[in-house]
Amino acid sequence: MNRRDFLFQSALTTAGSLLIPNFLKAYELSAMGQPVAPSGKILVIVQLSGGNDGLNTVVPYRNDIYYRERPTIAIPTDKVVPLTDEIGLHPAMHPLRALYDDGLLTVINNVGYPNPDRSHFRSMDIWQTGSDANQYKTSGWVGRYLDAACTGTARQPFRTIEVDDTLSLAMKGESLNGIALLDPKKLYKQTRSKLVTGLSHEHPDDNQSVAYLYKTLAETVSTADYVFDKTAQKPSSAGTTYPNHELGNRLHTVSQLIQSGMGTSVYYVSISGFDTHINQPGQQARLLGQYAEAVSAFMTDLKAAGRQNDVLLMTFSEFGRRVKQNASNGTDHGTASNVFLLGGGLPGRGVLNEAPNLSNLTDGDLNYTVDFRQIYATLLRDYLGADDMAVLGRSFEPLKLV
Repeated sequence: MNRRDFLFQSALTTAGSLLIPNFLKAYELSAMGQPVAPSGKILVIVQLSGGNDGLNTVVPYRNDIYYRERPTIAIPTDKVVPLTDEIGLHPAMHPLRALYDDGLLTVINNVGYPNPDRSHFRSMDIWQTGSDANQYKTSGWVGRYLDAACTGTARQPFRTIEVDDTLSLAMKGESLNGIALLDPKKLYKQTRSKLVTGLSHEHPDDNQSVAYLYKTLAETVSTADYVFDKTAQKPSSAGTTYPNHELGNRLHTVSQLIQSGMGTSVYYVSISGFDTHINQPGQQARLLGQYAEAVSAFMTDLKAAGRQNDVLLMTFSEFGRRVKQNASNGTDHGTASNVFLLGGGLPGRGVLNEAPNLSNLTDGDLNYTVDFRQIYATLLRDYLGADDMAVLGRSFEPLKLV
């Protein structure tokens, strides 16, 4: 690698964001076209990293097998927040009950995929790319949505934003990537770093990879300007108090970006720590409590802003846990789990499908009845107004959500 390529590669990876020389300002955002999602809807994805235990999240509190297989970690019947006569929520998720009562929460049980993989990294790759278990893709399903939405000269990286300092595989397309940022102001300042301003003395040549990097840098500096300008124009969330933890802060940022009037269609957020092999009850209760209070604040904020029906929040984890608890008061890697959908103006579906069948297991694991790509296909086609087959590569039977 020569000095020029090294400098560009370094600029692309410093601080998890893109640092852009000022001379690339010539690539104006106006050339990207109007930043408007075709459906006018916004999808917010929350990833519970580590493999959340779905059975202690949506609890089958009338099922004797559940209590037999989990003698010390099962949620006591009198502590469950009931949703139906068969299942209810972990007590730490009580804030979601009000959203359920208002018809804003849909629970989808038994979500997974054929030939499941119990590796965190591989299963997360499968979820983020939308691939089969035996396929290895280098682009993510949200990234390919971005590719499809930004055709021709209308390249709009800000159409998909991850609130983080690094970009997940889900957000990387075949020709265009989303943007990762924790703070619009910080990203804006980074684009004016002296470190990269010196790159203005370098000029693109016929090297194809260098030309690609220049274009990527140009797109990012324009996006940084655009995001900073939009968020600086209008304060938001003045009447809503968000919990002061990582997920609360990140959903607060998402709300600010939404209320600033940006044309972003998909936001991506994650919270880690769900790999509960040891002493699960306390750790999961803490994390699910943070999730529930952050989501409750987010939905309250959107309602106050009149945006609750425009924004759909989807929550998933790369896999669930095994039905039987282990010897360390925890659970080991499993397969199928649950997915939550909140808001978005969808008709209240409550609990969409049957509770997990604990008497019909495969090697001690739940059998999936809903392929996660059915959810993706439904949201892409019926919610975002996108071509789900172009994004996912083939057709999946949609769910009755919209």
